Amino acid sequence: MRIPFLSKSSESTDKLKVISIPIQSGLLCLRGVSTKRLRFELEYALERGSTDNSFLFTSNNYSDGHEDDLAILVHPPGVTYGEVFLPALLKALPNKNANLQVVVGHVNPNRVALLRKLAKIYPSLKLISSNPGAKLLQELWKQQKPGQADKKSTQIPEQPPIQTIKQEQELPKIGQHHIRLIPAPTPRWPGCLIAYESTLGLLISDKLFAAHICTTNWAEVNPLSTEEERRHFYDCLMAPMATQVASLLERFENLDISTIAPGHGPAIEGSWRSLFNDYQRWSEGQIKAPLEVVLLFASAYGNTAAIADALAQGICKTGVRVASHNCEFTPADQLVQAIQKADAYLIGSPTLGGHAPTPIVSALGTLLAEGDRNKKVGIFGSYGWSGEAIDLLEEKLRNGGFEFGFDPIKVKFTPDPCMVKTLEETGTLFGRNLLQAERRQQRRASGGLSTSASDPAVLALGRIVGSLCVLTARKGQGDESLSGAMVASWVSQGSFSPPGITISVAKDRAVEALLHSGDCFALNVLAEGRQNGALKQFLQSFKPGAKRLDGLNLENSPNGQPLIQDALAWLEGCVQKRMECGDHWLIYAEVNHGGVFDKDGITAIHHRTTGAVY
Repeated sequence: MRIPFLSKSSESTDKLKVISIPIQSGLLCLRGVSTKRLRFELEYALERGSTDNSFLFTSNNYSDGHEDDLAILVHPPGVTYGEVFLPALLKALPNKNANLQVVVGHVNPNRVALLRKLAKIYPSLKLISSNPGAKLLQELWKQQKPGQADKKSTQIPEQPPIQTIKQEQELPKIGQHHIRLIPAPTPRWPGCLIAYESTLGLLISDKLFAAHICTTNWAEVNPLSTEEERRHFYDCLMAPMATQVASLLERFENLDISTIAPGHGPAIEGSWRSLFNDYQRWSEGQIKAPLEVVLLFASAYGNTAAIADALAQGICKTGVRVASHNCEFTPADQLVQAIQKADAYLIGSPTLGGHAPTPIVSALGTLLAEGDRNKKVGIFGSYGWSGEAIDLLEEKLRNGGFEFGFDPIKVKFTPDPCMVKTLEETGTLFGRNLLQAERRQQRRASGGLSTSASDPAVLALGRIVGSLCVLTARKGQGDESLSGAMVASWVSQGSFSPPGITISVAKDRAVEALLHSGDCFALNVLAEGRQNGALKQFLQSFKPGAKRLDGLNLENSPNGQPLIQDALAWLEGCVQKRMECGDHWLIYAEVNHGGVFDKDGITAIHHRTTGAVY
């Protein structure tokens, strides 16, 4: 599929805008573009902006003003883009009397707010959604956020009629286009509908295969240009639903796909099969994980779901699988099965009107009846005023004899960047503790012998020595700044021109989230005889959210990275590439600046007896 031209808005690039991308006669992509991070959720953490893709199918004579003119809008954006999206849609579809049908994939309050505006502009509007989507639309149509209840409900238009899609279904032909709708429910988006246009082989995949990256290009230049962003999106949102994602991929194998157009990011043309295989591989890795945490949640405005995403991301970093279940749409027998086979439990709830939603109360009862008291539990939730739902969960589970893996988490409204990082680290610690308990049990069962640690090849691997260093990183400004640090000894020079270094970073390190392409960091090389102070500071156990650099006398590199004054030397690097290597990421960075604090000092060296541990 080739795009003949691209029309761009003349607005400033630091504002939201919508660009129109003609794909074929009667098919237009309306892409919302943002150069900045839209929200604080973990999925936007790379801070590379975003796009929101909608698709407008029209009959050839749609502009002649007839009431029977048909137009189908697939996956409209949320109201965040409303001020720029609605004028663009009106320009593309000026006939307000047109028979506009809107295919609604995932449903949330932000998107419903835009649908209300559409209903005022196009009185013949009809909504098309799956059964779960229709339920959510009906619940949210008259619902207002806390603090808006004083506004007159008459401002909200009547809900348009809803056509429900129960199984794969073809829509009436529009122009030369044939659209098939495919229900694709997942715990995170139970109402998801995916559209497939068969004449072009265009899979409009909504959240699947998406990436948060700001681009005006219709399609990615090559797979490497968006590889990191797509993997980050998968890890944040798809990994806890790996089983459902794998099932959807199997269904798509029967489609004659030529292009994938996700809800966020550029389309994937020639390389779609490669991305498809990546999704299969990533999902298979999750499904084969040795331990599983069941995550039960409900979310009214998306805030509790954002907390769940961050906790799940942290757990998945440790190699523990997360099985996510939206309690509003999960049958009771599936909840029972999930709880019975899980190795630990997480349950999260919003507080609505001083109470937990009914599906959470029901899931709590199932957990109390079927849960194993020898397995850890964690609770979390968002609230606007009081947070009684989280208190209820804590009281019932403590009285029920459950042991908590972390303190109950209460977040008022939306988590900010520092809270998101704390939540991720909380999940990582939870996953580590589960794995440690599993290893202790395995050692007891085998009499305490660790075969891998005594393997001759592993012993030989331990004879490779490395320089003792402390990696420090800082990102952001003011209250939203994030920082991290870790002891690093798997460090090597990686190139002469440009000067570069490679560092191996475990996937479950907190600082790993600050080491994506384009991020800066400092490598502080420790001096022999003076390394103990730094090692004592950075080898200690930190609580989730703790500031690793607090209390230290630091200098700053030219790009504001923390430098340890007692170090032998320092380098400032900028991450260029990341390569996945088993349970570590191999980071390659170009060196921008550096210096030697002590010209007469000697580099501290890390000696090991086995390659099984650091």
